[in-house]
This record gives sequence, structure tokens and C-alpha cells, in this order.
Amino acid sequence: SASSYFNKFKAALKLAYKEGLLAFDLNSKIEPIKEAETRKNYLTIEELNSLVKTECQNPLLKAAALFSALTGLRFSDIQKLTWSEVESDSNGGYLIRYRQQKTNGEETLPISDQAFDLMGKRGKGEDKVFKDLQYSAYHNKHLYQWIGVAGITKDITFHCFRHTYAVLQLSQGTDIYTVSKMLG
Repeated sequence: SASSYFNKFKAALKLAYKEGLLAFDLNSKIEPIKEAETRKNYLTIEELNSLVKTECQNPLLKAAALFSALTGLRFSDIQKLTWSEVESDSNGGYLIRYRQQKTNGEETLPISDQAFDLMGKRGKGEDKVFKDLQYSAYHNKHLYQWIGVAGITKDITFHCFRHTYAVLQLSQGTDIYTVSKMLG
């Protein structure tokens, strides 16, 4: 957001002053940008089920979006996910051990059979799970068309599938601490 970028700029000014690169502390003279209240869109379980039943011109994008709604993973983490990061657990289920693109944190995430099925046929260790998944205006067009054909009128981006995961977890009684850990 503009606020977080501006705060980084202010921190750089403060450091420059401390290091003697600036004659006076410009940071102390600049007012920070106030964070705007934003509305986070998400899908209801009914809307998500509608998307499952609706055809998408880009089946890979559909699978990745639904995978995000079932796992809470960001687009960047889905895009770089390899089969070596997907494991069976001791209970016959599945989990993903991966390093988050954004935070570089090491994460372990149990996933449902439904999420696992969206991954398709298992490939070799370093093969990407969602091979050829791309982010562009062209691919976003397919996302918006798919959502529109499903009858959903909300402004939904790929990141909203991550919000959907969080809201659905909370609505099913998962405590907020656990949800925050699952989101990394």
C-alpha cells in the first residue's frame, strides 16, 4: 500500500540522518500517510460452489484459484509450488512444506483431499504443480469472465480466494490464531 511504501521511505530518511548523510532529520518533518480503510472481498461457500460448477476458459487458473480458496496460499506460492513440497502425512492425508515467497518463512500446511485432487497428476520432484500458471491482464480476463458467468457480481481478484479461505475457516470455528498461522 502507499502507506507501507511511504513508511519505508521515512525509515530510509531516518537512517540517512543517523549515518550523517543528511544535515537534519527530514523524517521528523514529514507526516505519515494514513492507511485507508479497505474492504476485503471474499466468496461465500455458495459462491465458491457456484464457481466449482462453472466452466472457465483457463482450467489451470480455475484449479489454482480453487486451490487458493482451499489452502489460503498466495498466487506466488501456488505458482512456484513443486511436487517435492507435497507430502503424505501419517494419517493418510497430505501436507505442503514450502518456503513462503513473500516472507521467506518455512511453512507446513495440511491440505484436504479436495485440494490435493485439484493439483492433478503427480509429477517429478522439481516439476511445478501448476505448470504454466501465469499472472497477467490476459489471464485476469479469464478470471473475471469465469466469476461473471458464475453470476457473482463482487469485485473478486485472485487474492480474494485467500480471503475466502480465512473467512470460511473462521466461520467454521477455527480460532483466529490458528487461521493466522495457516496463512503464514
